[in-house]
Amino acid sequence: MRALRQARKMSQEELAHRASVDRTYISSLERCVYSPSIEVLDRFAAVLGVEPADLLRKPNKE
Repeated sequence: MRALRQARKMSQEELAHRASVDRTYISSLERCVYSPSIEVLDRFAAVLGVEPADLLRKPNKE
């Protein structure tokens, strides 16, 4: 999620606001402290303009 958010030049705060969650929740998700519910995952996907499944894929480490 972090890579998609950063590619869109979006701050954690902006993503949180647009997805109606707390900014600290975004930070926790990006650090793998929590896992989002399906509903929240769907909101993130809509804000980021991707399919929900795209957020579930492991990032490519090149």
